[in-house]
Amino acid sequence: MSFPQLKDEHRGEEILAVFDTAFGELLAADPAAFRVKFRKMAASAFAFYRGTAGLFYHDLTVSDQFGPKRGGPYLDERTSRVWIHGDLHAENFGTYMDANGRLIFNVNDFDEAYVGPFTWDLKRLAASIALIGYAKALGDEQISELVTIYAVAYRERIHALATGAKSDEVPPFTLDTAHGPLLDALRDARSLTRFGLLESMTEIRDFERRFAPGGGSVELDAATRYKVLAAFDGYLETLPDSSLTRPDSYRVKDVVGRRGIGIGSAGLPSYNILLEGHSDALENDVVIYIKQAQTPAVSRHITDPAIRGYFQHEGHRTVISQRALQAHADPWLGWTELDGAGQLVAEVSPYAVDLDWGDIDDPEEIAQVVADLGRATATMHSAADDQSGESLVPFSTERAIDAALAADEEGFAPLLVDFAHTYGARARADHQTFVDLFRNGRIPGL
Repeated sequence: MSFPQLKDEHRGEEILAVFDTAFGELLAADPAAFRVKFRKMAASAFAFYRGTAGLFYHDLTVSDQFGPKRGGPYLDERTSRVWIHGDLHAENFGTYMDANGRLIFNVNDFDEAYVGPFTWDLKRLAASIALIGYAKALGDEQISELVTIYAVAYRERIHALATGAKSDEVPPFTLDTAHGPLLDALRDARSLTRFGLLESMTEIRDFERRFAPGGGSVELDAATRYKVLAAFDGYLETLPDSSLTRPDSYRVKDVVGRRGIGIGSAGLPSYNILLEGHSDALENDVVIYIKQAQTPAVSRHITDPAIRGYFQHEGHRTVISQRALQAHADPWLGWTELDGAGQLVAEVSPYAVDLDWGDIDDPEEIAQVVADLGRATATMHSAADDQSGESLVPFSTERAIDAALAADEEGFAPLLVDFAHTYGARARADHQTFVDLFRNGRIPGL
């Protein structure tokens, strides 16, 4: 597929318009946070791609360069409205401790999760493979092969799940089943401790643990502290009954504001709360965060009122989506409201390790990882079905996707390969355009 060249000036204005829609209000409220965010995005084409999900979905739905603007191959009434991650790229995978105490490697970061076409997740991941491959100086044929490996692994896992494969035939990625860099991440996570996390964020004062000053923490005034604690009380009502087995676990010891959080959360207020945890022992204290949830980029391009009206606010949407997409999710996961805005609440986990692509350079090892990411994506999509307890997607997603793919087995991998090359080239060109806009002071508000 040839990639059409757009005039730089036209594309620059298009990028700025999408940025204004996605970031305008937050940028105006906290320009300094966005200067940091944009400098991180300027570092590489992949970093730019990570921070511009809004631009990706804009391109996907307004331009015929990247396939049909609506519908398209493999999309029908069901497969166009399944739970999707919304920002599925090759670095949004890592470890977590599930509700059963098992370390799992799978998809993480559900801030952009929503209901939409399953192929949007696959296309976003495929383009990220192309960008990583290009950065590692892999040839176009090698990149095509990697995207094909991802597509085949996804297809095989979806089919296995749809046809009722036994759980031991499609196990999650754990310390017993993972290999290569995935196993390395799980072993790194296992070496971490709650005590180590607490040591990095807190100190003991007067025989009690408190947040330590500095390190990005911000002391709150009395009025703000009161509002945060009131929001915390609202959060407790959203937890599953099984989480409340020891009421003392939720005794608040301290609360602080936070700054300097992730690349996707620039300008969003955030707070940390220190809790008693599962016992009186100081090393079992728990840190949770309250973060203002953002409007997912996907939602601007999904017009179904049944989907839009399903969620109370963005905090509720993030939690419901994560619970649907992630088997045995964080037991501390919940939502609340603060100053009229929906908030996401979850544990600051001591066991979170992201997949690190920095040392994954051998083509065979890259292929192995990409295949595992295909399997992980399929597992995520299949978790989000009629068994998730939510009425918004009242059918078996793996069966619906399996049937759609079966209608054209041969066209599936080439579809993703073509998109990966086309949009990878688009993102690399956009990154250079963005850097020029930024360094020449052409982003309004900065």
